[in-house]
Amino acid sequence: MPGKARVHELAKELGVTSKEVLNKLKELGEFVKSASSTVEAPVARRLRDSLGATDSPKRSAPRPAPPASRPSPTDAKPQPAGEQARPSAPVPGPAAMPGRPGPGPKPGPRPPAPK
Repeated sequence: MPGKARVHELAKELGVTSKEVLNKLKELGEFVKSASSTVEAPVARRLRDSLGATDSPKRSAPRPAPPASRPSPTDAKPQPAGEQARPSAPVPGPAAMPGRPGPGPKPGPRPPAPK
């Protein structure tokens, strides 16, 4: 759909929340249901103009950069020998639950068929 933009995309572009964009569109007389809704190019242009002209304090402060990277599990530091992690307790299976019968004995080989 060329010429249309989603509300959440416009919010990301303008550095504001989708809720703020929805409220501004309502002020401009546009009926938009949700952040997934699309708006025509002229409406998006009016929105950019109106939000660009009113610089709110929220948008003037730069956003913090995302963390560079998280350490992977393989990068974890090995624990000293005396402080090794203990395995967790086994989870009870269906046979260990009270009030339920266990799986029962495994069937053995079948007897030969009568001739």
